[in-house]
Order: sequence, then C-alpha cells, then structure tokens
Amino acid sequence: MAGILYKCHTCGREFKRNEVRYLCPVCSQEYSPGMPLRGVLIAVFDYDIIRRKYKRSAPDWNLFTAVEKKFFPPFQVGGTPFFRSHSLGRELGYENLWVKNDGLNPSGSLKDRASFLVVAEANRLNEPVVVTASTGNAASALAAVCAAAGKKAVIFVPYKAPKAKLVQIVLYGANVIPVKGTYDDAFKLSLAFTASRNGLNRNTAYHPLTIEGKKTVALEIFEQNNFKVPDAVLIPVGDGVIIAAVYKGFYDLKMAGITRKIPRMISVQAESSDAIHQYLLSGTYHNALSPSTIADSISVSVPSNAHMAKDAIEKSRGCSVTVTDREILDGQRILALKTGIFAEPSSSATIAGLRKLRQSGSLDPREQIVLLITGHGLKDIDAPMKDITIPEAIEPAIENVPLF
Repeated sequence: MAGILYKCHTCGREFKRNEVRYLCPVCSQEYSPGMPLRGVLIAVFDYDIIRRKYKRSAPDWNLFTAVEKKFFPPFQVGGTPFFRSHSLGRELGYENLWVKNDGLNPSGSLKDRASFLVVAEANRLNEPVVVTASTGNAASALAAVCAAAGKKAVIFVPYKAPKAKLVQIVLYGANVIPVKGTYDDAFKLSLAFTASRNGLNRNTAYHPLTIEGKKTVALEIFEQNNFKVPDAVLIPVGDGVIIAAVYKGFYDLKMAGITRKIPRMISVQAESSDAIHQYLLSGTYHNALSPSTIADSISVSVPSNAHMAKDAIEKSRGCSVTVTDREILDGQRILALKTGIFAEPSSSATIAGLRKLRQSGSLDPREQIVLLITGHGLKDIDAPMKDITIPEAIEPAIENVPLF
C-alpha cells in the first residue's frame, strides 16, 4: 500500500490518516442533517510510488488501497463478471455494449466493496462495532462482512425497506433498528448513535473508505477490459457515492500514469429522486421533494455525496438522465430477457437510461459503453411482481400443457 493523505473535497485541506475519521473537521461544522455532506474526504496516494511499483503483467491493486492487506476481513469480494452483450446491444442500438454484474458479490450488491474496506479499517482501529444507515444493500453488505469478521453490526433502516434485504440482515446476526421514516431519518439517527455510543460509522460518503471501497469496481473494469478504459459508464445514482467512486478509481489510474483518460460518467436517477440531476442542470442544489420510486436503492431526498457526484460527472464530460418507474420495470425485463441477469430495480434504471440516451443521440452507438449492475434482483421481488403474472397450475396431463 502506498502512503495516503486525506484531502477535503470542499476546502482542499490535507490530513494524515489518523488525524481524521470521517469528515473535514473544519468544513463539517457547516453541515447539519438535511443537507448534502460538506467536507467529504478523498484519499490521496503517492502516485509516484504507484507508478514505479505497478506492473501490468502482475498488477498489485493493493497499491491503490487505503488500508493494509493484513487488516482485510476473511470475506471474498469483487471478481464479478464483465462481458459484452451483443443481444442487449442490438436491442438498445449500441454496437459495443458491456455489462459489469456486481450483483454477484457475496451479499448481492456492489456495496460489499465499501463494507469490506470499512470493516478492514475497524480491524486496524480495534473497533468491535460498525454502524450504518441504509435502505437495505449497504446494511446487508455490512452485516455480512461483520459476520465474517466477528464484529457487531448496528443497522438503521427505513421501515419500508424490502423484506428480502431485512431477512439477509437478520440472518447475518446484525442488530436491526427499523426507523419510522425515510433513509434520511435513518442516516441522522445513525450519526446520533455513533456520536453518543461510539462505534465506527460506515455511512456512505460520511466515511471516506466507502468511496475507496466502491472505486475497486473501476479498477476491475479496467483490468477485465484488457487494461483499456471504456468510453462511458452508466451508473444508477441515489446518494452519489458510487458514481464518485467509479470516477475516483479511473482518476487514480490516470494520476499514476497507467491510463490517459477517464470514461464519461453517466448518471441515471429515478424521476422522483432527481436532486443530483437537477443540480447539474441548474447549478443550484435543492433536495428532492418527494422521492417515491420502486427503485428503493436510489430513492433519497438528500443525496449525501451530491457535490462530489456533480464534480465527477462534469469533470468526466458526462451527463445525467432520469427515468420513470414504468421505464425501470421495462428495463428490468429487457435485461433479463437479453442477458439472463435479474437485477434489482435501481440497477435496471441504467437500461432505461441508455434507451433514453439512444433516442436523444447523446452517446455514440459505436463507443464502448458499460452498464454497471449494482444489485441482484432477488433483493426486491415485490417490484417486478407488480408487473408479471405467474401462470395458474394445471392438472398433470399432457393435454393440459399449452402450446408455445
């Protein structure tokens, strides 16, 4: 691991690793619950050291890791499928369309990557308790990694979180606190918990290693793509951490002299949960007034990492698009029919977004485009059940079997 500093995204101040734990101590004074985080920290590596040590023939990705390998929990994350889909490309009108299926991580979502690194940090700090707020995926990811590492997980979830995710969390042995309110309410309560009762808070963007953990999907895409950078990556966006993390992964590669470009970051948000999309359009931030969508993983009124997400999209020359619930369900069906992947609604938003971009001509259909699938469809079967019909049972005789 190359030595790192933490740099404040807001003011640019730098801190040694053990000087800070969560946000910039200066800029965070301007933060209060109900607004995007200020003072989010970015890990800055010694890129000269990485440049000297990196070998393409045997890349050591721990050079880009902010926690030493000896602290890693016994939990296998990453290495998820990356493949070109000709059938999906033909359906959507793109010649060179690829899929990165991170729904095949151990707990079923990309967020295993962030939880893995935060629990590694808990090992480094000898902290036995890790806390988070989540609509489900981050919670089940943290519960799974804590189970493997022998740590206690304390999880605050909105009471309307999908039951499949709650089942995971409980089976992993976490302490679950359903909150009568939204994700934003759970987020506030989790901060109050760690402030008054200790524990390491894993909240997305609040802890800088959530960004560092999620960025590993970008490093994997680069390696699996024969050490080439794709032209664009479509990402489902809720709180803004995944899109900022994917950008950070490619940014680190460029700063180390390993690549020359960063792919365009394409944000896809649910129409009712569009705070980052509107921020990009207007230049002025406002909360999403009434985030109500079947895509629970990207349903948020106050995206915690809105400022860094906006920067990632703009600096990569990307763009943003919103989609309706109807378009999301259509995208979920198309993805399943053309690739055999059952993705949760939030991930399926990327297919809906790509269809819209094709109609507007915003992307060159000949470019290499990657769809990032962040969660497995079994995380939430209630959403697609609203849109499908299970056939009635028949008597066991061949004459009763319909013709197809």
